Amino acid sequence: MEFPLYVYIACLLLAALLSSRLMKVLRLPNVTGYIITGIIMGPFVFGLLFNHFSFDGIETSIIATHVSKISWVSTVALGFIAFSIGTSFKASTLKTVGKKVIVITLFESLFASLAVLLIMLLVYFLSGGAVPLALALTLAAIAAATAPAATLMVIKQYKARGELVNTLLPVVALDDASALILFAVLFQVATSLSSSGGFSVYAMIVKPILEILISLGIGAVLGFLISFLNRFFKSRNNKLVLCILSIFGSLGFYVLFKNQALGGFELSSLLMCMAAGAIYCNFGKDSGPTFDVLDRFTSPIYMMFFVLSGASLNLKMIFSEGGLLILGITFIYLVSRVIGKYFGAFTGASISRCSKKVRNYLGLALIPQAGVAIGLATTANNLFAENEATKEVASMVIAIILTSTLIYELVGPLFSKLALKKAGEIPTEG
Repeated sequence: MEFPLYVYIACLLLAALLSSRLMKVLRLPNVTGYIITGIIMGPFVFGLLFNHFSFDGIETSIIATHVSKISWVSTVALGFIAFSIGTSFKASTLKTVGKKVIVITLFESLFASLAVLLIMLLVYFLSGGAVPLALALTLAAIAAATAPAATLMVIKQYKARGELVNTLLPVVALDDASALILFAVLFQVATSLSSSGGFSVYAMIVKPILEILISLGIGAVLGFLISFLNRFFKSRNNKLVLCILSIFGSLGFYVLFKNQALGGFELSSLLMCMAAGAIYCNFGKDSGPTFDVLDRFTSPIYMMFFVLSGASLNLKMIFSEGGLLILGITFIYLVSRVIGKYFGAFTGASISRCSKKVRNYLGLALIPQAGVAIGLATTANNLFAENEATKEVASMVIAIILTSTLIYELVGPLFSKLALKKAGEIPTEG
């Protein structure tokens, strides 16, 4: 008897809700529970019940098919995440945080990406190409992202206050935006290297730049459009519809421009949504309350996104002969990203003439990584899976990022707490 799709979705939501209660008891972020729920409810654990407990053909089993059918939820969730990131680019906020936050964000993002890229390239040459260049570039791009939710949770839980907190909050807000831009650049280079067309200046340099500029341009136009329409709709629900309009419009333009008749551009729907959010928060009248409604509306979407991300983890690959390679790359990614984040934050804070405690402890508070990193990995997985030559890279990206995310979400909040405690910004520990 076939397990109905809608019953499966109901089971996913119920299991995710129950996991959030367990995570509260264990004092871990909800996202950790959602990912673990996805792994358990995915094809390689729960799905074995419907596959006669056999790993043969598990990728095409009933549960794997169900996960594939609702994968569009992840695409939509990524649009909402990018739109929310764009709203942190409010002009008044950027003026308040000042140049030092922008400098610190640039350095810690770039250092994290460079550290991962250089060490991955070293492994590539030492291993004789065991680590694909496309994988190295993609991981380097994703390394810039941080998880603001985990950091914010620690700050609220321990009622932390002080200079480190005042610097940390705007940095993690801008951090994910820099990650989207880095991903747009490095991923385009990765796909160009993976193509069989050989080296081409247009494919390697000109086209990626055009794709980024077109993505930002379309996003800006959509942002101005909903800002203009915002004047004629007063209720928050109608304004929420305008935000959703811009997100689905971005996803639509992404699909449209893939058509060869329009140049076959691989635009970034994430950059489009981010640009739309940035324009809307600056030009949309009374946009603040709309974002509050948007946050409540997107909660179940984000929940499903993390659950589906966990369900996409190919456990068969990890426990296969190449599993040690994936675990080895994951370890290298974990360590090199932390090194890059710490020294990048230290350098940026030193150049900005921040206090000693900000220089020494800011990097430790930037270790958590979750939502945007998983989103970028999902994007890379979907795009690499379309090309026969990069299908293996697609599975490796999602496996490495999900495994590292679980570790970061378990360890990251502890380092954030340690940093705040060493800086003397936790008044009392409850």
